[in-house]
Amino acid sequence: MDGGADRDFVRLAGDYLDDRAERHPDLATDLGDHRFDGRLPDLSAAALADERRALDRWGAGLDALDVGSLSAEHRVDAAIMTDSVARRIFELDQLREHTWNPLPANPGKAIYMLLARDFAPLPERLESVASRLAEIPRTLAEARAQLGPVARVHLETAIGQFDGTIALVSKEIDAALKDAPASAPRIAQVRPAALEALAGHRAWLGARLDEAAPGPDGDRDPRIGPEWFARKLSLNLGAAADADAILARAQAELDLVSEQIAELAADLAGPGAQVGPELVRRVLDRLAEDVPDEATILDFCRDALTAQTVFVTDRRLVSVFDDPVEVIAMPEMDRGVAVAYCDSPGPLEPAPLPTFIAVSPAPADWPAQRIASFYREYNRHMVHDLVVHEAMPGHYLQLQHSRRFTGSGTALRAALRSGAFIEGWAVYAERIMAEQGYPGDGDPRTVHMQQLKMQLRTIINAILDARIHGHGMTETEAMTLMTGRGHQEEGEAAGKWRRALLTSAQLSTYYVGYTEVSDLARDLRAADPGQGDREIHDAMLAHGSPPVRLLRTLLTPGPTVGSPGAG
Repeated sequence: MDGGADRDFVRLAGDYLDDRAERHPDLATDLGDHRFDGRLPDLSAAALADERRALDRWGAGLDALDVGSLSAEHRVDAAIMTDSVARRIFELDQLREHTWNPLPANPGKAIYMLLARDFAPLPERLESVASRLAEIPRTLAEARAQLGPVARVHLETAIGQFDGTIALVSKEIDAALKDAPASAPRIAQVRPAALEALAGHRAWLGARLDEAAPGPDGDRDPRIGPEWFARKLSLNLGAAADADAILARAQAELDLVSEQIAELAADLAGPGAQVGPELVRRVLDRLAEDVPDEATILDFCRDALTAQTVFVTDRRLVSVFDDPVEVIAMPEMDRGVAVAYCDSPGPLEPAPLPTFIAVSPAPADWPAQRIASFYREYNRHMVHDLVVHEAMPGHYLQLQHSRRFTGSGTALRAALRSGAFIEGWAVYAERIMAEQGYPGDGDPRTVHMQQLKMQLRTIINAILDARIHGHGMTETEAMTLMTGRGHQEEGEAAGKWRRALLTSAQLSTYYVGYTEVSDLARDLRAADPGQGDREIHDAMLAHGSPPVRLLRTLLTPGPTVGSPGAG
């Protein structure tokens, strides 16, 4: 890594990441870069136009590189940077989400990150909180100036999440001030105006919803259409396959996994059981009777994580570290999209901070029937599988490996992690644990049954993503697919329909990442049958979190690194 081309690239990458952090200070905080913790993103038209001109300069810098002279790791990083620049150009030039999606303007997470993690003394973090609070009136005014017609689902979700942010600014900051009372005067200077701006913006969104055109979509179709979907999918996934190829493979694998779950259901049902979808439903219904509840769900997840750590270690599936982890209730402002997520310390964070496994209890305003459906879907056996995905050996463990990567002279691999690789590994981890006989509450078949159900969900997610945004799939068609072939509870399916409308090209990351990770592990085993699981998996996790197509170039012989962002 001592050649001139490598040195030039390291400088270019460092300048790009510095510029990106300054323009997107909330992303910087999330990554663990705290130079801009007192700022919120500038959402004005002038700022976006300036960013667009800068992207052309970064693209020209990449074009001037002698990529063939770079080290193997830096060639991967250069491809990652090329994808990042191309994706942001697409977002600004074509997608223009700031004109129709009110969710990204919510400053809640930018405030929450400063309160939740002890990366600096509390008074210092509260000073950054105050600085961000002071910017809220300006940023929300800029967001309103940019927003045009908005889909009903985006308005409804934004209103709920802004309610969560108002609660955060009203209550959580007070809790922090109890431990740092000297910061109270500074907060008092800026919080009233911030709360007034948040309430005013929330009321403005409410008025937009009240005035929206009749019908399920309101003033705008939330689907982004086949052309934008295909381009966004390619850029988000960093994958070689196109949207149509992904959809075709998913539809074929839906049949294969349906057969597997039917056979396992027959085994659980006992001799004489008639194999078929009806039996699968009956077995799943029986398993769904073993439910946690509001009082036990968090402790149950903690106990599952402990058991899974022992299992992974004993079976030598992958190297295990002991970085700190906490299972927490999901912040209210994040609820309404995903049921659980892994919130790891920023990859650039120097402080030894814990990973949060955030679990969303059923919202308090749900009717009893919907809460019961929620816990039938997330029954004890399913929660075991969910903790595998989010924690061990899924996201929590994989991201520990990722933080230990030191093979590049740039921070690109950390700052621009591949969501498809991260999600793909977690889905792959579910399958490996089931195949290894992880027992859950005692019978490994019950966890395997839920893993196959989750695999069906992963496949169906990709089908929903493509068909809703690229082929006009209706809510009725989607619900029939999820509750029928996917064996999902009504409440889970309804939530997934909303998520699919809100997050185009995101639901596909699970399936595409899984197929790529699974195919790579298969090829590595075939190339060296003498290697054990831990050796293969450690090698796959030893290079950070790059797109799998780029990871392949580091682990297997193959063609020169390419990029879906090029051309």
